[in-house]
Amino acid sequence: MKKEKKLEKIEEIAIKAGIEIARKGEGGLFVISDDCPYRRLLKQKIKPFSVFEKGALKILMSIATIDGAVIITREGVVKDYGAMIKSKKVFRGYGTRHSAAYSASLCPDTTAILVSQEEKKVKIFRQGNLVMQIDALQKNVEKQISELPGVLESIGVGTLSSLGVSALIPGLGIAIIPGIIIFGVPYYLLRRLIK
Repeated sequence: MKKEKKLEKIEEIAIKAGIEIARKGEGGLFVISDDCPYRRLLKQKIKPFSVFEKGALKILMSIATIDGAVIITREGVVKDYGAMIKSKKVFRGYGTRHSAAYSASLCPDTTAILVSQEEKKVKIFRQGNLVMQIDALQKNVEKQISELPGVLESIGVGTLSSLGVSALIPGLGIAIIPGIIIFGVPYYLLRRLIK
């Protein structure tokens, strides 16, 4: 499997897990990275495993609800859970999990997928920007999940670096699919991405 396709599949699995966690009224944080610094908050009782293994989704959902982040390598190996991401900056107006997701996303080649317990939304951060938000309570939103990682990969580094502050203002997002908002992407570019 090509690296880009593998990464898209890892993101898809984490997003699916996030939607299920949000629907249960719980929160979590997945950090997909090979080099984002963190500290373990608890002794690891589950050995590293691949998100592609049979039954991995259920385990992933269980460990994600433990305080701290689930650390997944870009190869899809869950290497730690209950991990503390040191916040480099505060994500204004939100709690520590949002700040941890924001801070993790500042690391090179890192995607942070946050599950908001209060809002019942899944939020995706890249390069210090909130790039996508999924409403877990939207009917049939899970059927659209397989398309989202491709859209995330298509947005790319150049687009994200030009977003600036607009990515942090929810009113500037574009809803391309009911329940899914992409932030900071100009409309004309988005139309080209989803054709």
